[in-house]
Amino acid sequence: MLDTILYPIEWVVAWIMYGAHALFTTLGMQDGPGWAWVFSIVALTVVIRIALIPLFFKQIKASRGMQMMQPELQAVQKKYKGKTDPASREAMGRETMELYRKHGTNPMASCLPILLQSPIFFALFRVLNNLQSIAEGSRSAIGPIDQRVAGDIESSALFGAQLSDIFRTTDSMTSRIVVICLIVLMSATMFFTQRQLTMKNMPKAALEGPMASTQKMMLYILPVIFLISGINFPVGVLIYWVISNLWSMGQQFYTIKRMPAPGSEAERLLKEKQARKAAAKGAIEAVPEPEPEKPRGQREQPKRKNRQKRR
Repeated sequence: MLDTILYPIEWVVAWIMYGAHALFTTLGMQDGPGWAWVFSIVALTVVIRIALIPLFFKQIKASRGMQMMQPELQAVQKKYKGKTDPASREAMGRETMELYRKHGTNPMASCLPILLQSPIFFALFRVLNNLQSIAEGSRSAIGPIDQRVAGDIESSALFGAQLSDIFRTTDSMTSRIVVICLIVLMSATMFFTQRQLTMKNMPKAALEGPMASTQKMMLYILPVIFLISGINFPVGVLIYWVISNLWSMGQQFYTIKRMPAPGSEAERLLKEKQARKAAAKGAIEAVPEPEPEKPRGQREQPKRKNRQKRR
């Protein structure tokens, strides 16, 4: 069942990697095993993230809706605080859902990019995990990745760690060091990306209440989960996640700087910056322009007053 669902995605992943590798070798990089296959995973990440840009803006819109509805949501929670009877719980749920509809959002909006990337993540994992079997001929090809190509990808390395190496299965100390560095980098970039969104682009009202507590908890839990589970990921998958997190960080930095959420710290800083620019512009316009100098001509001689004639 899982093979049937993931195989079309594996096929697309394989063709994107193969096409990117062909582009890099055309530009002069070495064919066969080498850095061209490492950069093909980077190219795969960029292609996927570009395809997800419309979803990213929908996520921003939904997240802003969640932020704007926080005061109303807290009012509903306060209204039914301490009421545990079924009628009150049902009324609270109904009013909460009405708020979601009013603001055009839902609690799962912020998770959509990760959820939609999950099939791609598993497909890439399976492609890299099956490279040895394809290279040995015990498994059929995946799209253009046949026995020869699989051997080239498997032999490609990042600082001595092959793209298919996994921490818990490799015996190479070099590979393990590279994998640990990638795992730490993956978890750190995930943490700072989430912290950037939470601390700088959320109004004060959204930083209080049960939902804010859950978000703060997830800020630390998700990186720890990936830090622990990273020992099961091939090097190629770790490269994918690091590049994806760096892309998210840059994308959020641009969005927060240009389009901050109403009431957030980022909006306050943006308004202060705009006010300083307006004040500086007004000060420049207020300085009077100097009058043009009169052209210099021949010096006028002082006129002598006519003396009265003596009688």
